[in-house]
Amino acid sequence: MVLSPGSLKIISSNAEQEEAQEEIEVDYAGDSVDIGFNVTYLLDVLMNSATDEIELRLNDGNSSALITLPGNERFKYVVMPMRI
Repeated sequence: MVLSPGSLKIISSNAEQEEAQEEIEVDYAGDSVDIGFNVTYLLDVLMNSATDEIELRLNDGNSSALITLPGNERFKYVVMPMRI
């Protein structure tokens, strides 16, 4: 994931050298962050949240990410980054 002001670029690749890339518009105005995650963990949180919006809180590319749902203080999910 490459997070920059106004956009989130999601890049995925596998052992067979296949690659996919998608860019979406996000509400973000901070410094650029380049961080990698195991896609299985991200899909787990997305499949278990019945909402169209999530909040992703990051300190930097080496720290864990906290995923929450707007308006739901009970839902908290922590994902550790992978080295790319």
